[in-house]
Amino acid sequence: MHLVPTYAARLPMTAEEEAYSFLLDAICKGQYRTGDRLIAEDIATEIGMSRMPVREAFRRLAAEGLVTLRPNRGAVVSGLNIDEMHEVFEMRSALEGLALRVAVPKITERQLSKLERLLDEMDECRDESAEWVSRHRVFHEYLCSLSERPRLMRQISALYSVIEPHMRLWLQHAEKPLSAREEHSEILDAIRTGDGVKAERVLRDHIEGTVPELVRFLETGV
Repeated sequence: MHLVPTYAARLPMTAEEEAYSFLLDAICKGQYRTGDRLIAEDIATEIGMSRMPVREAFRRLAAEGLVTLRPNRGAVVSGLNIDEMHEVFEMRSALEGLALRVAVPKITERQLSKLERLLDEMDECRDESAEWVSRHRVFHEYLCSLSERPRLMRQISALYSVIEPHMRLWLQHAEKPLSAREEHSEILDAIRTGDGVKAERVLRDHIEGTVPELVRFLETGV
């Protein structure tokens, strides 16, 4: 008797997807930093593939603003200037606010309990900056995923990939705001009211409130 799998097996990643995932993860975790040169031949050897998929991954990362392509020189990890940082956070605020407004009528008690657990996990690693940033992203992306809008989620995730390296660097050199748990709890309190517009406003205030401190760090390095 043959057992029928309960879910469809995922197709294996293509070489380009594998290279893209490797590079995206390395950039987000700060293994490659702003200004670092990425050499296709070296990365291809490290991953164990030919150069072509790595170059295709470079093009994809360039389209997302994470690297800058240089003729005959591979790619260089991009940084964000202050105006670009403001733009990314404005986009995050608008898109995540929309996602939450759409999600509020659908959110169940079980999902709220999961969001509480995700906040607890963030608190558990307050002293581990890199892990805290990862858990913070998981919280926000899970929250937004409750909108059940896949295209919207892809845009939100892309914005996180752009800012995550800067968030990690910032929080390596600065204390996480003491109000972080309180602000995230306020988002959940707003969700419990069932008022999508109110929840959107609270979330947007939270996101936009991050900008001044992050920008000050980028400008002064402190």
